[in-house]
Amino acid sequence: MQQSPSLRQLLRVVPVWAVEQRTVFVCENPNVVAIAADRLGGDCAPLVCTDGMPAAAQRVLLNQLRDAGARLRYHGDFDWAGLRIARQVLQGHGAEPWRFKCADYLVAVQTLLPMARDHVLGMDVVDAPWDDALAAAMRDTGCAVAEEAIIELLLDDLRATSAT
Repeated sequence: MQQSPSLRQLLRVVPVWAVEQRTVFVCENPNVVAIAADRLGGDCAPLVCTDGMPAAAQRVLLNQLRDAGARLRYHGDFDWAGLRIARQVLQGHGAEPWRFKCADYLVAVQTLLPMARDHVLGMDVVDAPWDDALAAAMRDTGCAVAEEAIIELLLDDLRATSAT
Protein backbone atom coordinates (compact mmCIF):
# COMPACT_ATOMS: atom_id res chain seq x y z
CA MET A 1 0.00 0.00 0.00
CA GLN A 2 1.27 3.41 -0.80
CA GLN A 3 0.13 6.89 0.05
CA SER A 4 -1.86 8.80 -2.55
CA PRO A 5 0.01 11.54 -4.40
CA SER A 6 -0.73 15.16 -3.62
CA LEU A 7 -2.88 17.34 -5.87
CA ARG A 8 0.22 19.16 -7.05
CA GLN A 9 1.91 15.88 -7.99
CA LEU A 10 -1.20 14.65 -9.81
CA LEU A 11 -1.49 17.82 -11.87
CA ARG A 12 2.18 18.48 -12.62
CA VAL A 13 2.97 15.14 -14.20
CA VAL A 14 -0.05 12.93 -14.74
CA PRO A 15 0.95 9.47 -13.53
CA VAL A 16 0.59 6.47 -15.78
CA TRP A 17 -1.90 4.28 -13.95
CA ALA A 18 -1.71 0.60 -14.94
CA VAL A 19 -5.35 -0.05 -14.14
CA GLU A 20 -7.03 -0.66 -17.48
CA GLN A 21 -9.89 -3.13 -16.95
CA ARG A 22 -8.94 -3.52 -13.27
CA THR A 23 -11.17 -2.92 -10.32
CA VAL A 24 -10.03 -0.14 -8.02
CA PHE A 25 -11.93 -0.12 -4.75
CA VAL A 26 -12.77 3.19 -3.10
CA CYS A 27 -13.67 3.51 0.57
CA GLU A 28 -14.71 6.42 2.75
CA ASN A 29 -12.82 5.69 5.95
CA PRO A 30 -9.03 5.55 6.32
CA ASN A 31 -9.43 2.81 8.95
CA VAL A 32 -10.47 0.47 6.13
CA VAL A 33 -7.17 1.15 4.38
CA ALA A 34 -5.21 0.62 7.60
CA ILE A 35 -6.97 -2.66 8.34
CA ALA A 36 -6.51 -3.85 4.74
CA ALA A 37 -2.81 -2.97 4.88
CA ASP A 38 -2.36 -4.79 8.19
CA ARG A 39 -4.33 -7.88 7.22
CA LEU A 40 -3.70 -8.19 3.47
CA GLY A 41 -0.51 -6.26 2.80
CA GLY A 42 0.58 -6.72 -0.80
CA ASP A 43 -2.28 -9.15 -1.42
CA CYS A 44 -4.78 -6.30 -1.32
CA ALA A 45 -6.54 -5.14 -4.47
CA PRO A 46 -6.03 -1.47 -5.37
CA LEU A 47 -7.77 0.62 -2.72
CA VAL A 48 -8.24 4.39 -2.56
CA CYS A 49 -9.70 6.28 0.39
CA THR A 50 -11.69 9.50 0.13
CA ASP A 51 -11.40 10.20 3.89
CA GLY A 52 -14.93 11.58 3.87
CA MET A 53 -16.12 13.82 1.07
CA PRO A 54 -13.46 13.71 -1.65
CA ALA A 55 -11.26 16.80 -1.71
CA ALA A 56 -9.58 18.09 -4.86
CA ALA A 57 -6.71 15.57 -4.83
CA GLN A 58 -9.04 12.61 -4.39
CA ARG A 59 -11.36 13.87 -7.14
CA VAL A 60 -8.46 14.29 -9.57
CA LEU A 61 -7.10 10.85 -8.63
CA LEU A 62 -10.49 9.17 -9.13
CA ASN A 63 -10.90 10.86 -12.52
CA GLN A 64 -7.40 9.84 -13.58
CA LEU A 65 -8.01 6.23 -12.55
CA ARG A 66 -11.37 6.17 -14.35
CA ASP A 67 -9.84 7.75 -17.46
CA ALA A 68 -7.06 5.13 -17.37
CA GLY A 69 -9.70 2.41 -17.66
CA ALA A 70 -10.23 1.41 -14.03
CA ARG A 71 -13.58 0.14 -12.83
CA LEU A 72 -14.20 2.13 -9.65
CA ARG A 73 -16.27 0.47 -6.91
CA TYR A 74 -17.31 2.52 -3.87
CA HIS A 75 -18.28 1.68 -0.30
CA GLY A 76 -18.93 4.06 2.56
CA ASP A 77 -20.75 4.41 5.84
CA PHE A 78 -24.44 3.61 5.84
CA ASP A 79 -25.47 6.99 7.24
CA TRP A 80 -26.79 10.16 5.62
CA ALA A 81 -23.35 11.70 5.18
CA GLY A 82 -22.19 8.40 3.68
CA LEU A 83 -24.98 8.56 1.10
CA ARG A 84 -24.01 12.13 0.18
CA ILE A 85 -20.40 11.05 -0.31
CA ALA A 86 -21.47 8.00 -2.29
CA ARG A 87 -23.64 10.12 -4.58
CA GLN A 88 -20.63 12.35 -5.32
CA VAL A 89 -18.31 9.40 -6.03
CA LEU A 90 -20.83 7.36 -8.02
CA GLN A 91 -22.23 10.20 -10.11
CA GLY A 92 -19.15 12.39 -10.29
CA HIS A 93 -16.58 9.72 -11.05
CA GLY A 94 -18.52 6.89 -12.65
CA ALA A 95 -18.06 4.49 -9.75
CA GLU A 96 -20.33 1.56 -9.03
CA PRO A 97 -21.62 0.60 -5.58
CA TRP A 98 -19.47 -1.92 -3.70
CA ARG A 99 -21.62 -3.75 -1.16
CA PHE A 100 -23.54 -0.49 -0.89
CA LYS A 101 -27.13 -1.31 -1.78
CA CYS A 102 -30.27 -1.94 0.24
CA ALA A 103 -29.70 -5.69 0.54
CA ASP A 104 -26.15 -5.07 1.82
CA TYR A 105 -27.44 -2.60 4.38
CA LEU A 106 -30.13 -4.97 5.65
CA VAL A 107 -27.64 -7.83 6.00
CA ALA A 108 -25.28 -5.53 7.91
CA VAL A 109 -28.02 -4.38 10.29
CA GLN A 110 -29.19 -7.96 10.92
CA THR A 111 -25.62 -9.13 11.48
CA LEU A 112 -24.90 -6.34 13.93
CA LEU A 113 -28.13 -6.46 15.97
CA PRO A 114 -28.55 -5.50 18.75
CA MET A 115 -25.39 -3.36 18.54
CA ALA A 116 -26.75 -1.58 15.42
CA ARG A 117 -29.53 -0.07 17.54
CA ASP A 118 -26.88 1.98 19.35
CA HIS A 119 -25.99 3.83 16.13
CA VAL A 120 -29.06 5.92 15.43
CA LEU A 121 -29.51 7.86 12.19
CA GLY A 122 -30.59 11.47 12.34
CA MET A 123 -33.55 12.87 10.48
CA ASP A 124 -31.55 14.41 7.60
CA VAL A 125 -32.69 11.82 5.01
CA VAL A 126 -30.70 11.69 1.77
CA ASP A 127 -31.72 9.75 -1.33
CA ALA A 128 -29.61 7.05 -2.96
CA PRO A 129 -30.22 7.28 -6.73
CA TRP A 130 -28.29 4.04 -7.37
CA ASP A 131 -30.78 2.08 -5.20
CA ASP A 132 -34.22 3.56 -4.55
CA ALA A 133 -34.88 1.20 -1.63
CA LEU A 134 -31.70 2.02 0.34
CA ALA A 135 -32.65 5.37 1.86
CA ALA A 136 -36.14 4.11 2.72
CA ALA A 137 -34.71 1.04 4.47
CA MET A 138 -32.25 3.20 6.40
CA ARG A 139 -35.00 5.60 7.41
CA ASP A 140 -37.30 2.76 8.46
CA THR A 141 -34.60 0.91 10.40
CA GLY A 142 -33.09 4.06 11.87
CA CYS A 143 -29.64 2.49 12.22
CA ALA A 144 -26.32 3.75 10.92
CA VAL A 145 -23.67 1.18 10.04
CA ALA A 146 -20.02 2.23 9.95
CA GLU A 147 -17.89 0.91 7.13
CA GLU A 148 -15.54 -0.85 9.55
CA ALA A 149 -18.45 -2.84 11.01
CA ILE A 150 -18.49 -5.02 7.89
CA ILE A 151 -14.74 -5.07 7.37
CA GLU A 152 -14.59 -8.86 6.97
CA LEU A 153 -16.84 -8.71 3.88
CA LEU A 154 -14.82 -5.86 2.43
CA LEU A 155 -11.56 -7.70 3.06
CA ASP A 156 -12.94 -10.79 1.31
CA ASP A 157 -13.55 -8.68 -1.79
CA LEU A 158 -10.17 -6.98 -1.57
CA ARG A 159 -8.40 -10.33 -1.17
CA ALA A 160 -10.41 -12.17 -3.81
CA THR A 161 -9.79 -9.60 -6.52
CA SER A 162 -6.19 -8.72 -5.71
CA ALA A 163 -4.85 -11.00 -8.45
CA THR A 164 -6.88 -9.33 -11.22
